[in-house]
Amino acid sequence: MMDRLRRTAGPVFEKLAQNMQDVSGDNGVLKEVIRPGRGEKVPPDATVIDITLLGMEVSLLTMQRGEISRYLFSPNYAYGALGCPPLILPSATVLFEVELLDFLDTAESDTFCSLPLYVQSTFPVEKVCNVAATERQFGNYLFKRNRFHDAKDRYKRASSCLCRDVASEEENRQLDAARLLVYLNLGLTYLKLEHPSRTIIWCEKALAIDCKNVKALFRCGQACLEMREYERARNFLLRAQMLQPFSLDINNALKRLSSCYKDYMDQQKEMCFRMFAPQSSTSTQQ
Repeated sequence: MMDRLRRTAGPVFEKLAQNMQDVSGDNGVLKEVIRPGRGEKVPPDATVIDITLLGMEVSLLTMQRGEISRYLFSPNYAYGALGCPPLILPSATVLFEVELLDFLDTAESDTFCSLPLYVQSTFPVEKVCNVAATERQFGNYLFKRNRFHDAKDRYKRASSCLCRDVASEEENRQLDAARLLVYLNLGLTYLKLEHPSRTIIWCEKALAIDCKNVKALFRCGQACLEMREYERARNFLLRAQMLQPFSLDINNALKRLSSCYKDYMDQQKEMCFRMFAPQSSTSTQQ
């Protein structure tokens, strides 16, 4: 390992390596903890997103929430013999400093979602709500990174988990509370995907649970506005404004609605004028 470090990284990396721990078992990934973390380490079955280096995957499995660590990756755990020119030379050992802010263990929810529906229905409501919450949180993570299609799929998995009938009123309240969050997220995601009709479907499901939910009313209004259903948009937005009269977003949407409606009416008037305006005629004598 020291010979390789001398060839590829020079004396700085060689000195660092002397005080680092071998976490891969073959000296391919060396670790130095800068700030210890807390709690459990990242579980092996956790979902990893956008990790392209083997060394990074190995490293994350050694970390706890809040931890900051420094890693040396040998070429086999980094960019290989080709490197990544011009920044990474061929067969280069590389240094990474990683802070693990948080992680989401999706192994339990992945296992649950792979079960047939009749098996899922045998689990207690608390378990189902926990699984749905994990799927929704994962969807939120993807949504924040503008991966709207992937976020939508996670939200739909959450919605599917919550589609069950229960006899207990308390259990039904728990399910409705979980459903409401998922339906609102799906409505917003479909707005981002430019499918306003589907936004309305999901937000009306939310309104069936909570008829005074401002987010659902507002997103229905936005969707109707995109579909040029101006009267319907006005109805939703005014209902939202009554609940939150000082909301800047709602009031701006109503201003946009007024402008769009005026433009629409002007176009209609112009069309009618052209249709019914007297046509000039000329007679030609043969």
